[in-house]
Amino acid sequence: MKNTPSTSSTHNSKLIRATPEKIYQALTDPKALETWLAPGDMYGEVHYFDLRIGGRYRMSLFYPSSETSGQGKTSANEDQFTARFVELIPPHKISQAILFNSTDPAYAGEMIMEVSLQPKASGTEVTFLFKNIPSGIRPEDNEKGTEQSLEKLARYVE
Repeated sequence: MKNTPSTSSTHNSKLIRATPEKIYQALTDPKALETWLAPGDMYGEVHYFDLRIGGRYRMSLFYPSSETSGQGKTSANEDQFTARFVELIPPHKISQAILFNSTDPAYAGEMIMEVSLQPKASGTEVTFLFKNIPSGIRPEDNEKGTEQSLEKLARYVE
């Protein structure tokens, strides 16, 4: 069976009561990413971080120990990925190419995550656009996880 690239995409936006500069800082700081990026009860750990176009970071998202479903992409309770910075336009846009560390071909391929920040009268509209989502990730799960991460980001910067 041939693994064909996914064409799935998702789009989430949230108005956050903070400046684009403050949000951009939270998007590009490894300690901040550990705090807000992991959805729900998951937690994050950044292993390496090089903020520049062409630079990369490696991060793990861990499922809580109470979750016994073994749904991780890398191991039973871990999703590990490497992100490469494709575009950095402070404080307006960040594009990353993401590869999951997984032996499962359903998580193969490069997923694109574009984050745009648009100033509004009452804050900043933060939009996450994911393209080429691997076939092993249901788009509705990606949307829900992104929504949870946006809530955490709002709490972090507001």
